[in-house]
Amino acid sequence: MLIKPNQASLLVIDVQKKLIGAVSDPAGTLARTRWLLAATATLGLPTVFSEQYPKGLGPTVAQLKEASPGAAVVEKLHFSCVAAECLPAALLAREQVIVCGMETHICVLQSVLGLLELGKQVFVVEDACDCRGAHNRDAGIARMRAAGAQIVTREMVVFELMGSSAHEQFRHISKTYMVGEQP
Repeated sequence: MLIKPNQASLLVIDVQKKLIGAVSDPAGTLARTRWLLAATATLGLPTVFSEQYPKGLGPTVAQLKEASPGAAVVEKLHFSCVAAECLPAALLAREQVIVCGMETHICVLQSVLGLLELGKQVFVVEDACDCRGAHNRDAGIARMRAAGAQIVTREMVVFELMGSSAHEQFRHISKTYMVGEQP
């Protein structure tokens, strides 16, 4: 199954100021997530940021919000965005949800499992997910795959959203995001 631009939205889970320093690759995670956000914003993909207990853990990292300025922000206390019932109706109205964020084996996993239970087609962006250790990340990815989530990369997402080199943004995306060393 391919990602369809008119049926997909992006959910970025808990990439927050006080959490980012605890993951295994903070700089890489921020760079790859920012890349994904900027490219999908160029393509007009609806985006939502979730924040786990922002009073204590701080807001979403500012450079990510800057990459997708029109994105909605929702707060939660549950680890799962679905259990927290915080997802906007516009996101839930779409069949497909592209998911990335932190921590892979906790909030990302529980949100993905909840979305799958709602009947959503879920695409987990493996190279834009992180947590405190590779073993937990790998276990989270394996469990989501086994549950039926599609495991994808940032480039897979962007090229599926465009569908063709005839897409009006193809040239811009290619020149902006596909040249030089990638995060």
